[in-house]
Amino acid sequence: MADFGFNEHHQNEIINYMRFARSKRLLRLKTIDSCFEELKDSRLVEETFTVDEVREMLDGLQMVVRGEVEMELINTAHTNVLLLRQLFSQAEKFYLRLQSDISELENRELLEQVAEFEKTDFKTTNKMNLETSKPKLAPLNEGGVSELLNKEIARLQEENDKLKSRLRTLESQAMSALDEKTKAERALKDLKRTQGEQQLSAQTKEISSLEDTVAALKEDYERSLSAKAASQKDLQENLITAKHELLRVQEQLALAEKELDKKFQQTAAYRNMKEILTKKNEQIKEIRKRLQKYEPDD
Repeated sequence: MADFGFNEHHQNEIINYMRFARSKRLLRLKTIDSCFEELKDSRLVEETFTVDEVREMLDGLQMVVRGEVEMELINTAHTNVLLLRQLFSQAEKFYLRLQSDISELENRELLEQVAEFEKTDFKTTNKMNLETSKPKLAPLNEGGVSELLNKEIARLQEENDKLKSRLRTLESQAMSALDEKTKAERALKDLKRTQGEQQLSAQTKEISSLEDTVAALKEDYERSLSAKAASQKDLQENLITAKHELLRVQEQLALAEKELDKKFQQTAAYRNMKEILTKKNEQIKEIRKRLQKYEPDD
């Protein structure tokens, strides 16, 4: 019996797949045979055919056979993909990574071994204990896989412990950060309250100072108004006095003129009267100057 380096279970699986592939191949060959038989029965009813008729029959047969072969090849490729999918899914469950060498698929030596295996060993498969149910990949129970799984479990457990420790550290840091945030918010509120009180006190002092300044300015303004009113009153009184003095001087001047008319011819009296008039004129000028100083602009 040919040996491909597999245990009995895996070799049985290979035999099952080869049986499946052979059944599909035989079915497709029967289909191709039926194409030829159909051509014989339907077209080869006459003894002689022209070249064109023969060419037409062969072209039609070529198309039918080509379609059947192409369909079989496509179906075989798709079947192999499904088989590989099963194998890869089984491997991934046990954290295995399978690799394939495409170049080995055209290795003539290996292909000849497979052909020899099919010829000699495939006929004796009934002597083996094959599974009668639907083909299914069985779990791997070799010691190497178990050890690999144990290592993977231990690694995951260790990683889980590290993550838990990291989570506890992050929780502790988060709680510390939350406490610091609460303290900072409380300190900020206290600072705002203190600043608010200080600002209120400063504003109160500033308002009080402004009120005092306004009161002082108001008092100075009233004092200035009073002084101005008193000064104006004094000016008015001085003006009235000056006017009275002017009237009196004018009366004296009129009297002097009258006296001057009486004593005009008296030389000494004239001279005296002239001196008096001169003095009075000077007094009038002086009074007018004083009046110009005290009279308002209007």
